[in-house]
Amino acid sequence: MNEPSRESAKTIKLAERRVFSQSFKPLYGEGMGLVEQAAEYLDGKGRVEAKTLSRLGATLYAAESMRLTTRLMQIASWLLLQRAANSGEMTRDQVASEKVKVRLDTASAHEDAAGWNELPPDFLDLVQRSLRLQALVRRWLEPGRAPNLCGTSKFQRAPDHAAVAEFAAIPGALLFHGAHNKHELMFLRLDPA
Repeated sequence: MNEPSRESAKTIKLAERRVFSQSFKPLYGEGMGLVEQAAEYLDGKGRVEAKTLSRLGATLYAAESMRLTTRLMQIASWLLLQRAANSGEMTRDQVASEKVKVRLDTASAHEDAAGWNELPPDFLDLVQRSLRLQALVRRWLEPGRAPNLCGTSKFQRAPDHAAVAEFAAIPGALLFHGAHNKHELMFLRLDPA
């Protein structure tokens, strides 16, 4: 009777690979930059603009400000956890145990809410950008979102045989060396549909 080995039964988490990759840096920069921009706006220009709103507009502004800051703090927490894992400050297990505390589902009022059209354009821009960023982070974490994958691993020193084995274990995966660089391993998986 053929039993699969423990190694071949190991599942690779593509979302985890993505957040521990170089492609994470732009997301981190965008997220932390948005946190800074929002703090600057809310402490400065936003405070002044909020005073000009009607009672209804001011109430909606206050509620949306709380949602905005909550959303951005949750995103920043997630980004900082990923950065800590990337830099070796925390293990992946430590990150996983902390990640359960992060909620990436902070909603916003709808554009047809009473008083929405009164809200300052710069504030609405921050709200929309934070919602897009939250959605992007959530998409990064969803399994099965990428039916077709292609990537390259560069081995400048010793190859990471465990990582190669994990990629090879993905159903439909092809691993091969590029024609011009023996230090690169190409990974390809195409959706059979």
